[in-house]
Amino acid sequence: MDWEHLDLNPRIIAAVKKANFRSAKDILCVSGPDLQRLTHLSKSDVQRLHCAVAAAVRKSPAVTALQLMKGECPALEAGHRLSFACPVLDRLMRGGLPLRGITELAGESAAGKTQFCLQLCLSVQYPQENGGLSSGAVYICTEDSFPIKRLRQLITQQPRLRPDLPSSLISSIRFSDNIYIEHTADLESLQACVSQRVPVLLKRGLVRLVVVDSVAALFRSEFQADEAIKRSRHLLTFSSTLHRLSHCYGAPVLCVNQVTDVVDGPNPGRCDYGLVESKVLPALGIAWANQVMVRLMLRRLEGCVESDERSSAVRKLEVVFAPHLPRADCLCGVWEEGVRGIPDDGLTLQPQSC
Repeated sequence: MDWEHLDLNPRIIAAVKKANFRSAKDILCVSGPDLQRLTHLSKSDVQRLHCAVAAAVRKSPAVTALQLMKGECPALEAGHRLSFACPVLDRLMRGGLPLRGITELAGESAAGKTQFCLQLCLSVQYPQENGGLSSGAVYICTEDSFPIKRLRQLITQQPRLRPDLPSSLISSIRFSDNIYIEHTADLESLQACVSQRVPVLLKRGLVRLVVVDSVAALFRSEFQADEAIKRSRHLLTFSSTLHRLSHCYGAPVLCVNQVTDVVDGPNPGRCDYGLVESKVLPALGIAWANQVMVRLMLRRLEGCVESDERSSAVRKLEVVFAPHLPRADCLCGVWEEGVRGIPDDGLTLQPQSC
């Protein structure tokens, strides 16, 4: 690095050279006290050094919260989202899945998590003006085999799910050709998949959605209870790979998560994210929760809902946390054509189970 180009006192530059620092990375990776010890500079001089080096390597100027609030930085705005292909669900999510970051969908078995994943794999293939990304999806299975029969059924029912779209548009998309399926039986093959094969698909523009169903299966089965630290390290490696792919290619990442029972009642040391009265919590603990940008919970409720003389078990989709969304929820059901949210009027809730 050319230290002379920095807006610093020559005395500070001389001290940096004498300490054999060669790059900005060397400076930014060393703490203030260590820099003071290595360069024999004062605390204020070290702060000036850190600020000057950071300003030199930063690709874009810093942005304040006031600028974001005023809308002066459109490049950082949420912009387009991936639609759920349902106005009620999109309204809950303010447009759908964000294009950058990890979205987690947690819930008990048979809650309908895979139904959401399959629907998004079809929605992503529509043009942007119709809520999609004009690309395909990669679906990584870690538990069961891929539900190909259900996918084919959803494809044939697209005109029914999306009556607002021209039939010519729906028939022109070859949905099954744009979904790439991977099966991973252990953590090594999972990491190889997301670090080697998935980037190739993203780089070629073949996919813009990554689905992992489920993230908990392998991490819960391959580590014992006393290996929490080792499991956390593998989780961080896995999640950092997903974050890098999502941010580099503007591709939403949807991770299905299992849940764990709450058997010991309220615990002051437990992080439940406001789900105080819930009998289950998302699996993998706080180590994984810290890597998630949006956490959604899907629950299956008692009773059923009727639409067009057809019934479905009632589900509740809840926003647990998200940087851009309030705590909110909506009811939904799973029909032959896919998942649809239940509006406040127009559908009839029945008390009996389905």
